[in-house]
Formats: sequence, structure tokens, C-alpha cells
Amino acid sequence: QVQLAESGGGLVQPGGSLRLSCAASGGIRGINAMGWYRQAPGKGRALVARITSGGSTSTADSVKGRFTISIDKAKNTVYLQMNSLKPEDTAVYYCNAEIWPTATPFLDNYWGQGTQVTVSS
Repeated sequence: QVQLAESGGGLVQPGGSLRLSCAASGGIRGINAMGWYRQAPGKGRALVARITSGGSTSTADSVKGRFTISIDKAKNTVYLQMNSLKPEDTAVYYCNAEIWPTATPFLDNYWGQGTQVTVSS
């Protein structure tokens, strides 16, 4: 059974940095893409950044130049390096993965449990 394990959230002052990690494990035949979404209080879940297994990336305009997504295909792990953090980056960050599981021939979508990022002085 595929699982996503997130780590790296926490409290940071404005201008600071954090790195989020998300490792996929369990019954994986292949990974199409991995990414990060976030949900602030009272708002919907929105894409932050996504990276395909081929290395193509897409990044939200609000974080371009500050956040960098990368993937370690050998470890089935995606990273989000967040620099120059702002209070408006405060949200629960969710890992997402588009995976072909060993159990079925279909591409399926998986979510992590979420990790809180709080930017405050």
C-alpha cells in the first residue's frame, strides 16, 4: 500500500527558510510526478509546486524565485526548499504523488497527511 511520509514543517520567522521532504513507499511500480499543495485557514487547497519524473517543474507565481522543488528518484522523495518565507506562506502543506501502484495498472493520486508551516515573528 502506497504511503507518503512528510517532514520538515515548523515555525520560522519572516525571511527564514525551511525544507519540506516527502518520501513515497510501499508497492510503487512507477512515479509520474510529485508535488506540494498548501491550504491556508479559510481557503482552498492550491498548488505550490510540482515536478515530473523527467524533471519538468511548475511553480505558483506567488512563490517563484523563493521556493524550489526537486526530486530524488532513487529515494522516491520530493523536496521543497522554501526561502524568504513570508507570513502569507503560513498554511498546511500537503505532499501529492501521481503513482502507478503495483496493485493496479492505473495511475493513482496519493496525499500526505499534511505538515504545518507557520511564518511569524
